[in-house]
Order: sequence, then C-alpha cells, then structure tokens
Amino acid sequence: MLAIVFLLLAASGWNLIQATKSVHPRLRLSYKELCEMNRTWVFQAPDGWLQRPTMLLDESRERLFVGGRNVLLSLSLERVSTNHSEIHWAVSEDQVEDCLRKGREKSECANYIKLVQQHDSAHLLACGTGAFNPVCTHIKKGHWHEDADVDVEKQESGRGRSPYDPNSPITATSARGQLYVGLYTDYWENDAALSRLGNHSYTRTESYDRQQLNEPKFVGSAVIPDNDDPADDKVYFFFTERVSDMEGGGKAVHTRVARVCANDEGGQRMQVKRWSSFLKTRLICSVAGPNGIDTHFDELEDVFVMKKKDDKNPEIFGLFSTTSNVFKGYAVCVYSMEDIRAAFNGPFAHREQAGHHWTMYEGRVPFPRPGSCASKINGGQYSSSKDFPDEVLRFVRTHPLMFNAVRPRQGRPILLETGGGSNFTQLAVDHVEAEDGHYNVLYIGTDQSVVLKYITIYNKESDTVEEVLLEELQVFKEPVPVTEILISAKRQQLYVGSEVGVAQTRLHQCDLYGSACADCCLARDPYCAWDGITCSRYYPAGHYTKSRRFRRQDIRHGNAVQQCNGLQISEDHRGKAMEKLVYGVENNSTLLECSPRSLQARLLWFLLRGTDMEEIPGDERVVRTGHGLLFLRLRRADAGTYLCQSVEHGFVQPLARITLEVLEEERLEGLLHRGGGGGGGGGGAGGEGKEERDDGGDGSPLHRSSSAALPCPFPSLPSGPATSKLWYKEFLQLIGYSNFQRVEQYCERVWCAASDKKKKKMKALAPKWRFPQGTERRPKQRAPRHTPD
Repeated sequence: MLAIVFLLLAASGWNLIQATKSVHPRLRLSYKELCEMNRTWVFQAPDGWLQRPTMLLDESRERLFVGGRNVLLSLSLERVSTNHSEIHWAVSEDQVEDCLRKGREKSECANYIKLVQQHDSAHLLACGTGAFNPVCTHIKKGHWHEDADVDVEKQESGRGRSPYDPNSPITATSARGQLYVGLYTDYWENDAALSRLGNHSYTRTESYDRQQLNEPKFVGSAVIPDNDDPADDKVYFFFTERVSDMEGGGKAVHTRVARVCANDEGGQRMQVKRWSSFLKTRLICSVAGPNGIDTHFDELEDVFVMKKKDDKNPEIFGLFSTTSNVFKGYAVCVYSMEDIRAAFNGPFAHREQAGHHWTMYEGRVPFPRPGSCASKINGGQYSSSKDFPDEVLRFVRTHPLMFNAVRPRQGRPILLETGGGSNFTQLAVDHVEAEDGHYNVLYIGTDQSVVLKYITIYNKESDTVEEVLLEELQVFKEPVPVTEILISAKRQQLYVGSEVGVAQTRLHQCDLYGSACADCCLARDPYCAWDGITCSRYYPAGHYTKSRRFRRQDIRHGNAVQQCNGLQISEDHRGKAMEKLVYGVENNSTLLECSPRSLQARLLWFLLRGTDMEEIPGDERVVRTGHGLLFLRLRRADAGTYLCQSVEHGFVQPLARITLEVLEEERLEGLLHRGGGGGGGGGGAGGEGKEERDDGGDGSPLHRSSSAALPCPFPSLPSGPATSKLWYKEFLQLIGYSNFQRVEQYCERVWCAASDKKKKKMKALAPKWRFPQGTERRPKQRAPRHTPD
C-alpha cells in the first residue's frame, strides 16, 4: 500500500510541474553515425588503462590530462585520437605483494591516479592510490616521451591528497597555490576529511567527528569569492551524508553543501589546525505532492558550478537520484549563490542531544559571527582566525549545521526523468546566448555510453518548466558508464571520459537539422539559427562572423509558422513529398512507409478524394506507427491516394503522397498460374513504377530482393535469368515491397499450405527454376540493426 501511495504521489507531483516534455530526442545519433559525420573522435585506451579515470582540462596548453591505472595521459584538445603522450607510473612488485598480503584483490593493487590538479603554470600535481599506499609527484606539463616514467626519487607521500581505495570518492580544487580536498584519509575509510594543503600548512575538519561529516560521499568543490576582498573567499564542498531518520529510526541520506574560509588557519588554543569556519546545510531537490508531502531526490550524483562573468555568483547545478526502492528517478536542480549565502547567514540548528529533533538556535550568537572569515569586510578586527575568541571556536565546534536548507530556483527541479532504462551519471552545463535570450544547455551522461543534450524553458505565466531533449548521442561503441564530462567553451567541444577511452564531441552540428528555415527553427537548438541559406552556428550581435543578412531563431516556442512565414519551404521539402506507387494484396498486411525527420514530430495521414482530405485516425485494422501507416488486413476499398504529413509545434510539412493499389487474391493466383510473364494490367503499371524507384535508390528492401532466396518452392517461371529477375521483382511488388518482412509468412500461406495437387504440380515444375547465383534455398539472415540504448 505504501508503494502505491508513493507512486501516486510522485506521479501527481511531477504532472503538476511539467506542462510538456520531449519523450524522444529530436535527433538520435549512433556511434557509427557520429564517426561518419566527423562529429566524434575517440581515444581508445588499452584494456585496463582507464579504470576509474580522472580528467583535467588545460586550455592554455591545449591539452587534456587523464589519470588512469598506472598511467597519466596527455591528449590533444584538437583531436584526442591523435598526438597523445603518456607517462607510466606503476608501483613496484614489493608494493603489490604488500598490498596482496593485506587481503586486497590483485586488481586493486595498482596505482590508480585519483587527483590531477594544476600546481603552477609549468607543473601538475598528480596523486595516486599507490597499491593502498598513496603517493604524489609533480610532473612537468610539457611534451612527454612515449616511454617516459615518473621519477621514483621525486615521489612523496600522498596521504591526505589521495584515498587508499581506488573506489573511494574524492573531490579536489585548487586556488592560489592551495589544494582543497575532500576524501577518506585512512586505510579503513573511517576518517573522512575536508582539508587544505599547501605552503607547509594543513587544516582539516575534526577527526572522527560525526557531527561534521557522517559517512560522506564527496561529489564536488569550488572556490567562490563572496566580494572584492580576497580574504573573504570561501571554499564550498558538495557531498551526501547519513543522517538519523527520526520517524523510521534508521538512516537517511541528505545532500549537503559545506563552507569554509579559504584563509582559515584554525585556532590558537582550540581547533588547532582545524577549521574555525566550517558550516554546512542541506540542499533540497524535491517535487511538491498532494497534502504538502514532497518527493525528495536525496542522492547527489554530480554537481556542476557554472561560472559567469560575475565570478561571485555562479549557478550551481546538481544531478540527483532517488534513494527509494519503490522507483528510480533523476532530477536536476539549480541553486543560486544568493540563496546559499542566505542559508549560511541565517539561524543555526540546535538539538539538546542525539536522537532529538533539530530546532532553531535562539540563544546568543558570539561575535564575530561563527563561520565568518578574518577579513577587512568583516571589520578588520582580526587579522587571522587564530585571534578569534575561544567562545566563537567553541560555538562553531558544537553548531556546524544551519537550520535553513537551500531550495532550488522556482522551488523545484528544472528536469525530471523517471522510469528510464539508463542511469544518469554525469552533468555538464554550457551557457548559450540565443536570439530570444540566454539558455543553459545540459549535457547528461548515462551508464550506456549516451550523452543527452537538453534545454529547459521556464514559463513564468503558467509557472511550468518545459524540457526539450535536443539530441541523444552515443559517444562510445560499447555501452559503458560515462565517468566524466568536461566542456571547452573555447573550442565548442565536449570531452567525455569512460573506462574504454575518451570521446571528443562537437557541442553542435547545425547542418544536421536541414537547410530549410522551418527545420532549423523547429530544432530549438540555441547554438543554431537559419541564416537565409541554411541552418548554421548562431553568433550574437557584434560577434565577428561572415555574416549573412537573415537570422531566424525561436528557442522558446519553436514557432516555424511565424518565423518562416513567406519563406520557401526549400527544395528538399518539395522533393520529400514525392509520389510513390505501392501494391498490396487483399487480406494481407501492407505498410505505407513514411518517417518524419524529427523524432518529436507526429504523423498525420489523409485519404485524398478529389479535392477533399479525409483524416485516417487509425483503428484495430489500420495502425498509425512512427514508420508509416500499417494495414493489418487490406481491403479492396483501401485503394486510393494517401497523404503523409508531419506536424511539429503546429508546423505541417507534407512528406509523401502514396498511391495504394490493392491486388485481389484471385488476380495474384492467376499471375502465379501464368508464371508471372507479364502480369495483369495493374501488375504492368506496378512494374513500371518499380523500375523508377529501383533507379532512384530509395533504400527500400526491394532493392535487395533480387539476390535473396525465398523459403518456399516457386511456381513455374519463364526460362532465362533476366526474365526470372523481372518476375521476381514484380511478384515482390505485388505483395507489398514496403513490407518485405512479411514475404516469408505470405509464402507459407500461398504456397506451402496449398493443395496436394498444386504441390505436385509445383514440384514437377520446380526444376525449371534456378536460384540466382550465390544464394541458398533458405531465408537470408539479416544482421541486427544497431541502435543506441
């Protein structure tokens, strides 16, 4: 009963906030298609190299640094598949033996590089697990020799900078020569810490303090200034941790954002080498349900800090999942720094003892306010945290949690996904300026090698969010989890990490939408606009371009009717609505093929009667599918001319005009008895139409039929290979060439189930038939069609 109530709650809550949602991407591109159109390049790593990789983008040197298993790679941002360098950094045999003696698996006893950070303009800091004995080294960024190795003499202890376990979570960021890290510092992962290392200083959270960190999973971190005073800069950490479930008596998961002062040196007598400014609060990502009960997404999968021109106010994007066993769902919530700061400047949380409810602290708060930095902006009374009164340090130690949680903008997620077959793993966001405003383009990685490209549009009038799935890109051939996504705004490229390699993918390829104004406008891709000739990259006003006079774009509404009013639909559209001639057999099934260019468009079918158009709604016998109109049982009255149109955002495009001729069963039987030499009048007309299509190369299965073998015995045919081929093509046309998959079933019905008399006659005549050279007397096996999950 609880599960049913929960599902109803979730469904009703989500329906309230989603006015529209793109179930299908407008474009779905497989790995093969991406490679063929030069949209993706992949660095294929040798087996085992990139287990649990970490990546660092260095646009100043045009390199992508990737830490893997016993190796550090330097890839070219121009093409990751070419011109790479590598440094090998393995552990010794003695270290492996020592690791195995501790009870670890052979696969764990290697050096997994978990941290790669900028140390200075010329060097990287790299740290690895060192077969459960963390190590660090500094590496020059320049060109590496192909067989270069890390100088063992320059290695140093990596404890506090790299975890012991390669599966252990870690987050790190650096600023002004300081390294800020969140990780487990011990072998058994009992001691979690947020720490700062650099300039011979070390500051961290309290050891084994469950109030500060309780079984955290570290996800992300960033240094964000509060104002123009560098001494007031803050470091923010994002993680999940266990909390007591007061109602169930068990443990729940909450997502946290924690904050410390970048210049925090700890106290003089108390909190020595411990943060004197550590505070944390909850990040909420939930959907309101009936009766005021919210559905929460509590597990933070990834976080992306999107910086803007104003570096003090980036947007924080969080990718969340549910922790419920009832259903699986994902959400993306966006938070403003204004709301985060307001929570940290608000009331503190307080409870008398463990097991009690948290309440708002209403007692006296000491001065300077606990959690503040020693800076001029705060009065300049204290030059260092070591000068803070003991009362302030004691208060911070006992009250690390803020009472007010941080809620997302508009109070709910900007994107929701439930019931999908894939798990969401990574998130990256690009801020794009379009003709009608600024849009955040979300790139979400899955566990099936797929990157989803979304935009979300908030409608203030209806208070709803529209999700638009622009593209679904399968960036790796194998279905593997995406482990990291980095964006190069400078190069307009996406760099995607996985255990099999690193993929480089263009953020956009506007020409794929087509050359027509309508196609470009309907795509609603903020990177693209119709320039008067084709769909091309959109550049804001004032940006240097080769500039064409026209720029048509409507991301918010995709209103092609208004944007492209008075413009020609383009030659490719008029060619798309070509006329086709299809033959079907009475009482058989037949498919009138017609597919829209966009997966988000729907098809409309009309039967043309003179100047009138009668819409075909579809029923149990006639089924409208995404590939065309399927007649499950064809009738003579179905003969006529059919118009196929696609509709997307109110814009109607004619795609095909198909004339269907229905061949009576008696007529077909007569053709078989005659041997198919010339067929009836309709058959002759069909043959003529077929020859046109054969030369046109429309890709229908009919073009492959002349070399395929049917499973059943054939009736008598005129001798000679040329005549046989013509009869064979004509026969396939008569039974419906666009439904080639039914040929085998039809064969079984017409021939294999015939009377004994006909069977004997066919057997006697069969030697006159010769199969085309290179074919067999069994159905040709068709390779499975590869499509991304």
